[in-house]
Amino acid sequence: MFERKLLRKIYGPTEEVNGIWGIKTDKELDELIKHRNIINYVKAERLSWFGHVNRMPETSIVKEYTNGNHLQEDQQEGRSLDGKMMLVRNDWKKMTLLMWAEQVQDRLKWKDIVEQAKSLPEL
Repeated sequence: MFERKLLRKIYGPTEEVNGIWGIKTDKELDELIKHRNIINYVKAERLSWFGHVNRMPETSIVKEYTNGNHLQEDQQEGRSLDGKMMLVRNDWKKMTLLMWAEQVQDRLKWKDIVEQAKSLPEL
């Protein structure tokens, strides 16, 4: 329900033939988002980002920051990076990715895993 409410805000109203404006129906919203599950899509994009960061060289600033090698005073308000990484770990545990460290290095294989995540109902 919340997802649909957001989509209706994003895509705005629909103008009817008689000039009256109304909210978009669920069918119209499904056609606009091409029948994708938004929540799974966001989780899959998070897995994609995780793979991207893990393929970076060890000296990369982004990878150092993601691994927690940064000063605490640099930490800004909001969700901690540890919390975000925990969400990613939970996602690949639900997908039963046992050897993710090796799989993430193969870019094409990881891309297939991310695409599978977009259609998993349990994710």
